Amino acid sequence: MNGRQLNFRLAGINNQNFIMRDEETGSWWQQVSGACIQGELKGTKLAPVFHDELTFGLWQREKPNGRVLRPDEKILAAGKYESDWESQIGKMPVNVSQQLDKTLEPRSLVVGIKVNGESKAYPMSALEKQSPIIDRLGDKQIVVVLGADKKSVRAFDAEIDGRKLEFFIKPDAPDFQLTDAETASVWDFSGKAASGELAGKQLQKIASLKDYWFDWKIYNPNTTVYDLGNR
Repeated sequence: MNGRQLNFRLAGINNQNFIMRDEETGSWWQQVSGACIQGELKGTKLAPVFHDELTFGLWQREKPNGRVLRPDEKILAAGKYESDWESQIGKMPVNVSQQLDKTLEPRSLVVGIKVNGESKAYPMSALEKQSPIIDRLGDKQIVVVLGADKKSVRAFDAEIDGRKLEFFIKPDAPDFQLTDAETASVWDFSGKAASGELAGKQLQKIASLKDYWFDWKIYNPNTTVYDLGNR
C-alpha cells in the first residue's frame, strides 16, 4: 500500500468474510472488498489480484507441476491450528445491519461478477441448469461456465479479435469442451481454443467471486440477478 509492504493476520469475521489486521499499523481490512475500514489506513483499498476458485482435482489437471501450500508440520503436530472453524461459518446466524434482500435466499450461492462498474449475481442453481450462460454486462458480452466438476466456475469476455462469439457445450465430449457457433472452434475450461479456426486463441478471463447472496448484495448494493426465466 503506497509502496509499503503489509503483513496480515486474521482478526475476525464480519458478514461471514474475514477481517484482516496488518501488523505494521494495526489497521483492519475487509476481505471481500480489500478496503481498510478502521485504523491509520482507513479509506485506502488494496488492489485486487486475479484469482480462480477451483477444486484441487481440476487445478491439478491444468497445472500438473503446480506447487501446493501445505500446513507447517511443526504447528500441525503441536495442534496449534484452529480446527473445524470453517465448517461453523455456514451455521452462523445472518446478522447484518440492513434489511436483507429477498430476491434470493440469504445463503444461496451466487457467482458475483463486476464489469465496468456494473455488477450481477449468477445463482449457482442457474449455472447448474444452463451452462454456459451468455449475457451482457457493463457493455461486454460475457460467457459464464461451470466446470465438469460442477463446482468450479469461470467467466470470460466472449469477444475476441472484435468478433462476438456464441458458445455451446460440446455434446458427448469426454471432458469439458465448448464450441462456438461462428467458427466451430473447440475451447477448454481455461478459455483457450484447442482446435479449429481460432486454435491457440485465449479468451480474456473476467474476475468472479463465489459468495453467499446476502454478502454479495451488501457489498454490491446495486447488483442485479441473472434470471433464467427472462432469457
